[in-house]
Amino acid sequence: MKSKKHILRGFTLVEMALSISILAIIFGMVGPLYRIFMVRNDLDVTVGSMVQGLRRAKMLSVVADGDSVWGVHTATGSILIYKGATFGTRDPSFDENTDIPTSISISGLTDVVFTKKTGIPQSTGTTTFTSITNETRNVTINQKGMVDY
Repeated sequence: MKSKKHILRGFTLVEMALSISILAIIFGMVGPLYRIFMVRNDLDVTVGSMVQGLRRAKMLSVVADGDSVWGVHTATGSILIYKGATFGTRDPSFDENTDIPTSISISGLTDVVFTKKTGIPQSTGTTTFTSITNETRNVTINQKGMVDY
């Protein structure tokens, strides 16, 4: 007597459905966490750009680059380093713009201009950056031009 053994290979429909369901649950849990991570990263990068911009404008004022004062202007979507005594009277050909996500809102101090040679800021205070998840980061500049974040 000969017996035929059938060896079946492959996956059943139930096994495939179960595997896809488990993967869907895992991706469903990871997606929102990834979004939170990305928003927090955008906020941290924005604060780093602001600090870098303030330090660059101060340095340009100290060395009197272009025999002028330099400043930083923040607005929704951008951080701008400019040459001139005010944002309105700046020389746009020297603008250094850094784009920031529009999901980050800005409040508080929005313009800082540094004096020539000393680098002392003409205005001091705190700029607050708020993400769409209501996380906030503060950048503070004091009377001596020190940046704290």
